Amino acid sequence: MNATTNEEFLRPAAFVDSDDEHVRAFARAAIQGISGDKARAIALYNAVRDGIAYDPYMDYTDPGVFRASAVLAAKRGFCVGKSALLAACARTVGIPARPGFADVRNHLTSKRLRALTQGDIFVWHSYTELLIDGRWVKCTPAFDRALCERAGLAPLDFDGVNDSLFHPFDAEGRRHMEYLLDRGGFADVPYEAIMADFRQRYPGLIKNGKAGGNFRAEVGD
Repeated sequence: MNATTNEEFLRPAAFVDSDDEHVRAFARAAIQGISGDKARAIALYNAVRDGIAYDPYMDYTDPGVFRASAVLAAKRGFCVGKSALLAACARTVGIPARPGFADVRNHLTSKRLRALTQGDIFVWHSYTELLIDGRWVKCTPAFDRALCERAGLAPLDFDGVNDSLFHPFDAEGRRHMEYLLDRGGFADVPYEAIMADFRQRYPGLIKNGKAGGNFRAEVGD
């Protein structure tokens, strides 16, 4: 992919709104005193992973749930919103970035979330792709450290070189997550396509997710 094409992964977008002043300030604070794209990418990953709590109980009909600046303001979000935020932060510091998506099977979820989604397959699960040293590298900032500790998982680290997706097994050797279909990377969050599938597949989550809940408390029960 050439430099001209990569310009679209540096520009602000509707959901990857890297021109938002609060997103820019958050990114600057995360990389203060750090030089080099790889080290800066790692710092931004850690800031989004642990600075924004993972929460799947959202009002998915609200586009803000998918928008970087709104996720930052709320200090909580699910995988798509957190991926958009990491991509936006990377773009503000000159690292081409894009949200990527995959369908996954998650074997370790809460009973309530499993009931709302009617199973363990989650479509449009999101990671972030960052262009570092000429290579696109995948990373997933979704599960924060506090949630991982509650679930008995080590937090997923990112070294800026190797793809960092979800652990296939938990700390006790149980299968955690499988990637079933990689949908690839996008210049912006494809909100309409995601919502069309969510409405069809997860009507219970759309209806009841906005009522909220405490996913962190549910995990590990």
